[in-house]
Amino acid sequence: MTTSVLSVRVSEAERSLLEAASEQARTSLSDFVRRKAVEAAEMDMLERPVVIIPAKDWAAFEAWADRPPQKIAALEELARTDTAWRK
Repeated sequence: MTTSVLSVRVSEAERSLLEAASEQARTSLSDFVRRKAVEAAEMDMLERPVVIIPAKDWAAFEAWADRPPQKIAALEELARTDTAWRK
């Protein structure tokens, strides 16, 4: 795996906080910042409201979306169950 350098400017207070957090995590500052930045990026990507369906899969998606609804007994039972916060 090849890597590249990413330079980020932070204030002295931000650096002190990051250093303290990396020490508590028992890891280097560089590894801590990289890991937390990747985690944050993954969360941002997971929260994106856009779903991209490749053109090669579009016909299969339309076939799935157009099929008649199916009854699922477990979901029907769940719908009849009173929720815990209403009890």
